Amino acid sequence: MAVCLGALALAGCQSRGGPGDITGSIGRSQTAQPRTPADWQGERERWAKRYDANPKDREAAFNYARALRALEQNAQALAVLQRAVLTFQDDRELLGAYGRSLADNGRLREADDVLSRAHSPERPDWRILSAQGTVADQLGEHQRAQQIYQAALRLAPGEPTIMSNYGLSLALSRQLPEAERVLAEAAASDRADARVRQNLVLVLGLQGRFGEAETLARRDQSPAEAAATIAYLKRSVSQQNSWDLLKGKGGAPTGGKPPAAQRAGGSAAAEPRA
Repeated sequence: MAVCLGALALAGCQSRGGPGDITGSIGRSQTAQPRTPADWQGERERWAKRYDANPKDREAAFNYARALRALEQNAQALAVLQRAVLTFQDDRELLGAYGRSLADNGRLREADDVLSRAHSPERPDWRILSAQGTVADQLGEHQRAQQIYQAALRLAPGEPTIMSNYGLSLALSRQLPEAERVLAEAAASDRADARVRQNLVLVLGLQGRFGEAETLARRDQSPAEAAATIAYLKRSVSQQNSWDLLKGKGGAPTGGKPPAAQRAGGSAAAEPRA
């Protein structure tokens, strides 16, 4: 697993395409979302045909870009969404997807601006707020990010994707005990997935609590994989590059899998989130 904090989104690093990302699926179609790369490939091919037939088809543009983002074809997704928002200038759902796509492409300041326009004070959207928080964290503005996550949690109390991103933000601020508290609460939710637990494993490891971290890692990994994860964490902590794990600068260990700091965003093999 790639070590990445900044991948937008939910629990986000919220895989992409889900509730906190494009996530939970804020698409107008509420059908079950793809969960494997092969599923997303099928979605891409299906919507590409409809989009090519009519680039001004709003649903085709939205869903085609969503599949492209899930497959990490970021430049192409951005081009599709950029064209769509020019046609549907008042469509806030498209603006939200466009803002996330700008972030995927490293255009963080533009993403921050677009996401701020993708909802309004009288009609706030927790998914957009969570995405804004991840962008603020990538910009290094952790205090602002945490305020944004708190606002999102007022709209969606206990939402594990928001809490997972919030916990990572606290960890980036080196507030590890508080990060652990938030992530433990998120992981206890019956809506939490493996990505939330991975983040808690990471924070436990950063505090040197490797036994607890390995026990938790075994919920989603084989004993051998969990042992490799913890061995990697131990090496990282001893080499004093612990914070690289959070900032996405760590390398994968030989023969093992490091825990990924999972933003409400992540692997295309899972449902994309914020």
